[in-house]
Amino acid sequence: MSTGCHPSAVPGSPAGAGWPSSSPRSPRSRRRSWVTLLPGEEAPETPRRLLIPEGWRAPQVYAVIDRELKLPPGSTKAAVATAALPLPAEAKGNPEGFLFPATYPVTSKTTPGELLTYMVRTANGKLATPAVANGGRTQGMTPYQTATLASIIEAEADTRAEMGKVARVVHNRLAKSMPLQMDSTLNYALNRSTVDVTLGDTRIDHPFNTYERQGLPPTPIDSPGLAAMAAAVAPPPGDWLFFVTVKPGDTRFSATYEEHKKHVAEFNRNRAAAGRAQAGPRAG
Repeated sequence: MSTGCHPSAVPGSPAGAGWPSSSPRSPRSRRRSWVTLLPGEEAPETPRRLLIPEGWRAPQVYAVIDRELKLPPGSTKAAVATAALPLPAEAKGNPEGFLFPATYPVTSKTTPGELLTYMVRTANGKLATPAVANGGRTQGMTPYQTATLASIIEAEADTRAEMGKVARVVHNRLAKSMPLQMDSTLNYALNRSTVDVTLGDTRIDHPFNTYERQGLPPTPIDSPGLAAMAAAVAPPPGDWLFFVTVKPGDTRFSATYEEHKKHVAEFNRNRAAAGRAQAGPRAG
């Protein structure tokens, strides 16, 4: 998981407190020095580390912040309304997709609002990096649309190496006015995470049902990392319109539905075989 955010200043901590420096020191600087604390003065608090993995949804982030800060459940979610988060107008106050996955320092003085603001500012910074920002402009996408597409890539790609191909499938479908038909958006709508999507699922009336509705979903569906953002705006060339992971580490990309159906059949055979193996021998 990404640990790409190791800021030098810790929210809610004394100025300058941060992670220990790893820069080399001269022999002279290695001499031990002692600092006497004044009466009633406490030693500086060593920050703890809070990891937010790629692909987490906002409720998962809220819950882990509550636990880390030892707050009642729901405290961080409630803080969203008053934190004045630096979100784009398109987000309408919803930070989904902008709680950037990284490792954050926290102390006993850190508040949910400070931590959420830190995460959103980090996401804004990643979206503003030249490669992502320029790529987004080339594709005619706003930063919010980039975050939304990147969140789908984060959820759908089996490996980081496949992110570009998944992005190309999405771009090709959008260009052809085809519904995206992404299971990840259905899972978001139904508040679950599974590969078992039924025909009934694909027919639900929901804004995030990309089987029934064209275009990107209304909001991001998780917290994408920088690799997914970069893939969203600079996919490799290709004519793929379909993909399916037939088994871990083996994702098949297809340009035709006929080819895709063969890969789906292989996926179903693998699933059935795994189910039989899990069930074990029957008593006779």
